[in-house]
Amino acid sequence: MMTERMSAPAVKSKRVLIVDDVPANIDILKDILSAKYQVQIAKSGKLALNIINRSLPDIILLDIMMPDMNGFEVCEQLKANPVTADIPVIFLTAMTDVHSEQRGFELGGVDFITKPITPLTTLARVATHLKLAEESLRKKRVIEQTTRELDNSLESAIGMLGEISQIHDTDTGVHMWRMADYCAALARSIGWSEDNVELLKLAAPLHDAGKIGIPHSILKSPNKLTDEEWELMRQHTVIGHQILIKSDAPLFKLAAEVALGHHEKWDGSGYPYGLSGEDIPQSARIVSLADVFDALTMERSYKRSWTIDESLKHIQQSAGQHFDPELVASFLSIADELREIEAKWRAVS
Repeated sequence: MMTERMSAPAVKSKRVLIVDDVPANIDILKDILSAKYQVQIAKSGKLALNIINRSLPDIILLDIMMPDMNGFEVCEQLKANPVTADIPVIFLTAMTDVHSEQRGFELGGVDFITKPITPLTTLARVATHLKLAEESLRKKRVIEQTTRELDNSLESAIGMLGEISQIHDTDTGVHMWRMADYCAALARSIGWSEDNVELLKLAAPLHDAGKIGIPHSILKSPNKLTDEEWELMRQHTVIGHQILIKSDAPLFKLAAEVALGHHEKWDGSGYPYGLSGEDIPQSARIVSLADVFDALTMERSYKRSWTIDESLKHIQQSAGQHFDPELVASFLSIADELREIEAKWRAVS
């Protein structure tokens, strides 16, 4: 006698949250959807938000007319939260006016199911929007992965450009990125937006790009430079600016600004143009301070490394002369963060 093979029940992998304050509507939707999906129920907007916080559904069928918190208000909260913003919301409504539809779509709803509810329409629209959401998520992940790869490539390219400008310096890599971290910490402490902080963090390592145009005999001269040699050496700021300004990209425009101004001094005694005070771009003032601070803490063949406290004391003493006094005050206020940055890079160097 042949034994009849029992087929395993289908796995319901997708979760549908039904939000409606009318039990009859819930029963109808549950009967329609439960054969294919895991169904969750919420009888109010507040309860729906609590359920979503505990377990994210794959799609939400959301009634508009509910007491206390209506469907539009629930949707607005969902779309304002990055965690729940991508969950598709289909509004359930007995209203068919254009104003309600417009508001629903403006708030981020993907579709409407008009009551009385019919099985075929409900199943078709839920399936369609689940598929669209799945495809959207796949594309989003591809974009995020591509963006990460591009960011890594850009960071590597900037590192290589920075090292080319100081190819004979064995500690350039660590110095560039450690100094960039100091720049980021200082910019953040004075209220720069996070986007601009990240831009400066990438631009700062290119501050000496113009040294590629300075003869090696001058860059590595064991003797004190002559006036003519020193004048040529100062031109690395202008050369760097000329190289970097050729790009219209915000990153390289900022890098060009930094390259040109990072040897200017607050009291006007710097170069190449002898700018003073706030005539020096703030980005260049930040890089100038961070660059000197990092150089002081580095050990060289011709000098010992200064301690963090010794270096901070020198920065403080140079306020109003070499450095912007307000930037110095902010830099000193984040001393603990500076120590953490220095320790992090010491551990990897």
